[in-house]
Amino acid sequence: MKPVKPEVLYDKFYNWVINVGPRLLIAIVVLILGIWFIKLFRGWLRRRMKKREVDESFQPFLISLIVTVLEIMLGLGIIQMLGIRMTIFTTLVGAIGVAAGLALSGTMQNFTSGVLILILKPYRVGDNIIAQGQDGIVSSIQLFYTIVTTWDNRTVIIPNSKLSNEVIVNISKLGKRRLDMEMKFSYAYDFEKIKTVIEKSLRSSPLVESEPKPHIGVSVLDPDGFKIIVNGWVDALEFEMSKYEIQKKLVEDIKGSGIKLPGMT
Repeated sequence: MKPVKPEVLYDKFYNWVINVGPRLLIAIVVLILGIWFIKLFRGWLRRRMKKREVDESFQPFLISLIVTVLEIMLGLGIIQMLGIRMTIFTTLVGAIGVAAGLALSGTMQNFTSGVLILILKPYRVGDNIIAQGQDGIVSSIQLFYTIVTTWDNRTVIIPNSKLSNEVIVNISKLGKRRLDMEMKFSYAYDFEKIKTVIEKSLRSSPLVESEPKPHIGVSVLDPDGFKIIVNGWVDALEFEMSKYEIQKKLVEDIKGSGIKLPGMT
């Protein structure tokens, strides 16, 4: 093998610099300017979202998605400027994309559902929901799952695809929840007297909302007595605690008025 003369190497290098050098220089300048622009755009986008009060759970994802798309576009533009053929690259990316899509189909479904939940807001962090047989407070909404803390302090992680495709009961969305209580009395007692005692007890409780007004009526007539249904409105997020306290107060006030409940002697 004959050694390559320096003149030949020089000519090849010179030709390469003449042909590729300008494109390489322009590509480097575009790359630096593109990175600088994306950095500025990221900061502007973050400030804009805060001003528009975009959901805080959605902001990181949206910013990351837009910035990633811009970075990919910048990279593809640099490749085109350098004159690199995209055929093999495109085929490789397509094959990887198909394989990843098949492998991560369930994950992508959770991801899509998470985006829909963040956009449509069927519930927010702090809401009391019933979903997948779980009743608790939403403590976090992630892109792939939602974390619910139940009333007995269990942490439940629910995939977002389950929440977007099935029924969700948002108990606290309207702020108030109706508390239904049923009590039984002997026919020896006058309904109006019992109603007066219950109304007074509910009015004196700070846990019972004044509007809508509580409703009291006879629900069932049994051979040995009648049942009274009491409907009162309470704070949705304080429902369990309010239920125990209001029922305790009702029992004490009814006993204090001289009316006997079943089983009392």
